[in-house]
Amino acid sequence: MTEKKKRDSSTMAKLGLLITAILWGSSLTVVKGAADTFNPNFILMVRFALSAIILAIIFNKKVRKATKDDLKSGFIVGFFLFIAYSSQTLGVTYADPGRSAFLSASYCVIVPFLSWAVTKHRPDKYNIWAAIIAIIGIYLISKSGVEKGTSIFNASREMRLGDGLALLSGFLFAAHIVAVNQFTKGKDPILMTIFQFTSAAILSAIVTLIFEDNSNMVVNSSRPILELLYLAIFCTTVALLLQNIGQKYTDESSAAIILGFESVFGILIPVMLGIESLTAMSVVGFVLMFAAIMISETKLSFLHKDKAQPTA
Repeated sequence: MTEKKKRDSSTMAKLGLLITAILWGSSLTVVKGAADTFNPNFILMVRFALSAIILAIIFNKKVRKATKDDLKSGFIVGFFLFIAYSSQTLGVTYADPGRSAFLSASYCVIVPFLSWAVTKHRPDKYNIWAAIIAIIGIYLISKSGVEKGTSIFNASREMRLGDGLALLSGFLFAAHIVAVNQFTKGKDPILMTIFQFTSAAILSAIVTLIFEDNSNMVVNSSRPILELLYLAIFCTTVALLLQNIGQKYTDESSAAIILGFESVFGILIPVMLGIESLTAMSVVGFVLMFAAIMISETKLSFLHKDKAQPTA
């Protein structure tokens, strides 16, 4: 009975992680739609503020026990979260959501090298191979939307800017992960998330009020409001809770593989909706990027799992 419960818990956990990957994968498509009405940092302000409020209500006992050090750590890491999401959200206003999803996902490959600069822990052979494969994949993805015989540098300004911001967000998401490892060790992950979201919401509010013109914002239907609510409630709050629960009852290798499908859903959803189209070059690029993510995140441990198990 105990083993059955463990299997059931593992199955439900993996289902929760798959739902998380789908929600994350859909987020940039929804952001692209919301950006027709709202400015990028306004979207982030609402998204993170609403999510922080919901989580603070759910986990109010944890919030009441928070220390000044918790606040400090959460707000520092929240700064990195803000600049990463701000770059990604601005980038998707210029590029297709699927392309942005895969280019942003380069953070999985960048983390070991950025961490090396901070912790002096050298990347292993899997990280190096993943980086090489990712560079080829990024080149093919960037070139896939360019006319034959030209390069990404001959593409439109919007395309170059969109791809550049997506890649920048990949680097910044990697910086956020390194910051999490440095500043939140031994701290409650839910509490740190609430303070990160609060910090990102405040910074987004400052930027949108100072640098973005929201005076001409016109909401002609309920759709943009629903898109904001979807981003805040499902892509942020629900996804976070499912991720935390899912990873608790799932081994790291399986969790990494399932969550890695975020980028796959990131391209499948806009293609299915007719927002984006695929070319042979882009498909090869996406496959290479996904392979690089899997290699970097799992070290291909799933291939050796059976070998590692002792024989009876």
